[in-house]
Amino acid sequence: MIKALVIVESPSKSKTIEKYLGSQYSVVSSKGHIRDLSTSGKYGFGVDIDNNFKPNYIIIRGKKKTVDELKKEVKKVDKVILATDPDREGEAISWHLKDALNVDDSNYERVIFNEITKEKVIEAFNNPRKIDDSLVKSQEARRILDRIIGFRLSKLMQNKTGGKSAGRVQSVALKLIVDREREIEAFVTEEYWSIVAKFKDFEASLEKFNNKKIDIHNELEAKEIKSKLSNAFKIDNIEKKAKNKKGKMPFITSTLQQDASNKLNFSANKTMNLAQKLYEGIKLKDETVGLITYMRTDSTRLSSDFINNAFQHIATTYGKEYLGAVKVKKDTNNVQDAHEAIRPTSVNRTPDIVKPYLTNDEYKLYHMIYTRALASLMKDAKVSQTIILLDNNGYTFKATGQELVFDGYLKIYANYEDTEDKILPPLEKYHSSVLVSEEIELNQHFTKPQPRFTEARLIKEMEELGIGRPSTYAKIIDTLKERDYVLVVEKKFKPTEIGVIITDKLQEFFKDLINVEYTAKMESDLDNIADGGTIWYELLEQFYKQFEPNVKLAFDKMEKKEHQKTGEDCPLCAHSLIIRKGKYGEFVACSNFPNCKYIKSEEKQKEIVADCPKCEGKIIKKQTKKGKIFYGCDNYPKCNFASWDKPIDEKCANCGSLLVENKNLIKCSSCDFKR
Repeated sequence: MIKALVIVESPSKSKTIEKYLGSQYSVVSSKGHIRDLSTSGKYGFGVDIDNNFKPNYIIIRGKKKTVDELKKEVKKVDKVILATDPDREGEAISWHLKDALNVDDSNYERVIFNEITKEKVIEAFNNPRKIDDSLVKSQEARRILDRIIGFRLSKLMQNKTGGKSAGRVQSVALKLIVDREREIEAFVTEEYWSIVAKFKDFEASLEKFNNKKIDIHNELEAKEIKSKLSNAFKIDNIEKKAKNKKGKMPFITSTLQQDASNKLNFSANKTMNLAQKLYEGIKLKDETVGLITYMRTDSTRLSSDFINNAFQHIATTYGKEYLGAVKVKKDTNNVQDAHEAIRPTSVNRTPDIVKPYLTNDEYKLYHMIYTRALASLMKDAKVSQTIILLDNNGYTFKATGQELVFDGYLKIYANYEDTEDKILPPLEKYHSSVLVSEEIELNQHFTKPQPRFTEARLIKEMEELGIGRPSTYAKIIDTLKERDYVLVVEKKFKPTEIGVIITDKLQEFFKDLINVEYTAKMESDLDNIADGGTIWYELLEQFYKQFEPNVKLAFDKMEKKEHQKTGEDCPLCAHSLIIRKGKYGEFVACSNFPNCKYIKSEEKQKEIVADCPKCEGKIIKKQTKKGKIFYGCDNYPKCNFASWDKPIDEKCANCGSLLVENKNLIKCSSCDFKR
């Protein structure tokens, strides 16, 4: 007889966990969040500002059936066990489930586990606790804060700029991109030259003159120096020293996203989706098991069990000389050490063993996570570095080389690092203290500004500045792209015109709020709520007293961007027609609104790209509610043809289906034909 109902967030996780527990447990899924703030009350915040920001929660649209089913299940059992994710958001979801399902305090337990393996799940169920109210209040304060800022600033931007949204962290991330673009635009390129002496086996670069660093500004200076040089170089000094090349810490959320972007070319969103699957459980030959620990973490800590097993594996597989030490991160500011770093749940499940059960992308990510965790516990690599100093009439040239003498952690991690040897020759073979160069080369260079942010660089910058949380970076980046605030040019972010306008307008009225320092401080304040040191609604009151007057001032004083005119006049009142932005994209309407409510018909506005292959309609360009472009039939809902790729009015030579265009590649919408 079933006595306990276990509620988790993910359906796939529920299937995995149910196999670990006995028949007295029923494991079901809430399918994520079940409640959110309503859009009632002042400005649609869903909170009572005058009553300590008391929230008004409602069941999320589409979740009523799930909640009703969960209520029925709760009535059948003696106990409810809430097993949502082991972070603040998971804690808040557990609280919402308990509250919405009317679960009595005496009839529930909260369990958390950092990895979905039978051993750890059973251990968690043997050590239950109650919901941590401080964690819940911290998450609740964050949600209300983001709702207030998002609703008010988004409304302001829509009204004044035509932008789609603004947000507490989103707008700071956008400002980083805009500021970098302006640094690039303002950068003044400077010329400089280098002088390189080329020998048979190596090269040496000019470093100093009379022991002082030398800068060469133009060709004339470079040629003047060269005129003072001979081809004979005296060996001034040879220095050899051993250096340790240290391995990196195990992955946290942000470093995983950065390396997956740099090494695997994965977006942050793709990385987190793949990691979620690896965490929730993969069906292997004899079991279904989570392959990695929880992937939303900023702790580099590893469990003692994993460390001991990893040391044994390293000694057995590679030899005792490869055993290293546990790395300790010195800077622990802004770190929530609630659970471990991202690591494999078992060192015995090597990438090669699980490869047959994973997709290619899952395997790539698991391989990187596995080797990073193991490499962090291996011995440092040892490098022999050689520095040669050569003198030529008072000018000092320097050559540097290195050779790997012990691979250490690079035994398994070399594919993820640049480790190429640059070996200098043993100069004893020249039987002389003087070397003769084959050529002295002059090279022109120009200084360059800092590059635009890639996804990985932006994530690293946000992490170092302490803005947002690692678990939110992927969503923030996706939002900036979806809102058309940035373009991705050669894998780097370039702000669009509207992205720059929004940043400037926000800085004009909210520079004390939309900046790195304030946003980082707010993260610290939210951490204090989680630790029980700050009362959540007092933080919101303090914020709102400063924020709302600025919003009202901005609505009154901020200059409104003029709508783009189409060059046509309204057929009803002769005022100019303008391009407006609505929920589903741009449309043409009368500038005399609300006195005149003329809207140009969609028939005259739609962009026809091809004939529909399923009916006699036309394929037109459309937008989703989030602004993403797709192509569909204008006879919808009678015809449901839709494509993310842009159709072209041409048929496939192989099968006769419609051809589509994707990233300058023409391919068939049905078969494998490409051109």
